[in-house]
Amino acid sequence: MPRAERESQILDAARYEFGTRGYALVHVADVAARAGISKPLVYEYFGSKEGLHAAACALAGARIVDGIATAMTSWADEPIDRGIAVLRAVFAALADRPHDWNVVFDSSLPRGSDVLETAKTFRRRLVGQAAHGIGSSYGAALSDPLDLSALVRMWTATVGALVDWWLQYPETTPDEMAARTERILRALQSPG
Repeated sequence: MPRAERESQILDAARYEFGTRGYALVHVADVAARAGISKPLVYEYFGSKEGLHAAACALAGARIVDGIATAMTSWADEPIDRGIAVLRAVFAALADRPHDWNVVFDSSLPRGSDVLETAKTFRRRLVGQAAHGIGSSYGAALSDPLDLSALVRMWTATVGALVDWWLQYPETTPDEMAARTERILRALQSPG
């Protein structure tokens, strides 16, 4: 098998294992077994469990960040429509791998580790995207930087909660998830 194809196979297995079980519970042998290869081959490609997670996290994080970046290039006029576009982009980026979210936001990553730093890189990029979107959407109405900061925190927590909910209902398609969140956001905007 060509190296790139084998690497992709290993990373698919790693993203599934890390995304469903968490870094702390996953062993390289688990990833090797899921990929149908030997444990030494995983080490040959990635060097260590940390190297494997860093590569898996980079792939998962880039898909989410890139999806949001694309959605942000064609902003709608209304802030709610912007938020809906971002949520659609998140769900589309996670369409075939919703557990990728957990690879980036895994709470079991060891403090002070390189794997946590890799995840934090993507977390910061996502928060930066949220801050840009919220600032451009609500900056005129919320001139206090602390208000904007609080709204960024609320938004990122909401997106995480929606992905967590989605993982509890795996039969829900990305389109259904996008439609559900749009209904919810519009109901919050205009109750009753």
